[in-house]
Amino acid sequence: MRVTQSMLTNNMLRNLSSSYQSLGKYMDQLSTGKKINRPSDDPVVAMKGMDYRTQVNQVEQFKRNIGEVHNWMDNSDSALEKVQKGLERLRELAVQGANGTYEEGQRGNIASEVEQIKEHMLELANTKVNNKFIFSGAETTGNAGDPPYELNDDGTFVNPINNDDVRIEVSSGTKIRVNVEPDSIFNEELFTDLTEFAETLRDGTDDEAIGEFIERIDTHIDNNVNARADLGARQNRIDLIENRVEEQLVTAKDMMSKNEDADLEQVIMNLTSQEAVHRAALSGGARIIQPTLLDFLR
Repeated sequence: MRVTQSMLTNNMLRNLSSSYQSLGKYMDQLSTGKKINRPSDDPVVAMKGMDYRTQVNQVEQFKRNIGEVHNWMDNSDSALEKVQKGLERLRELAVQGANGTYEEGQRGNIASEVEQIKEHMLELANTKVNNKFIFSGAETTGNAGDPPYELNDDGTFVNPINNDDVRIEVSSGTKIRVNVEPDSIFNEELFTDLTEFAETLRDGTDDEAIGEFIERIDTHIDNNVNARADLGARQNRIDLIENRVEEQLVTAKDMMSKNEDADLEQVIMNLTSQEAVHRAALSGGARIIQPTLLDFLR
């Protein structure tokens, strides 16, 4: 085959164009820190990158969900701790009220404190976190915007209380209950007992009748302790899940990085090598192109 000057020139220009493309690719990798900058650069890396990015986004959402779980459970435990203190104080008052040495006026003072504690219990039952009632089951906005716990004069509820579970997904396929079952703590029996306790203190001098409330209060104390124990067990579980999610996030980000992040040291070496090749090609091309008559006329 006869090699002509035009063939040499065209091949040289084509190879120079390819060399420029390689320089451009390495410059893009160096500037962005990524192996590819468009799917066409490497469809396999691009597809894997989409999968890894989806996984990272999913795990990050689980981390945010776990944060919401901690917020809900921590506030629930704090409220139940205050309930515990209130119940223990009520028991002390029941023991004092059953003491035959107390006069009617003194028992009336005890009754006033019992009523204040009942109001405090009502406030705890209507605890809101992030504008949600945490002791109202799945009806977290209350009853048409009103607090879920409202009492009649006899201590009964104005509206029925929702006892449905509130569950939040904390890992793939795992949803954990974050709320305390309202009926186990803030039940109608609790507020009815407190109402009757105050009335008994005000109206009677029957030590035995007053003493009966000690056992009733002990029942509510046991319910509260059991609820806190159940909540604590779920808090321990969410801590274990959180550790696993943290490990999954680190692994997912590492896989995504290995898939799409460029090895900058290798990129710099490739760029330097390609630059040397390109300069050599330009130097060789200048010698291949033969002088023309115009070159001699200048």
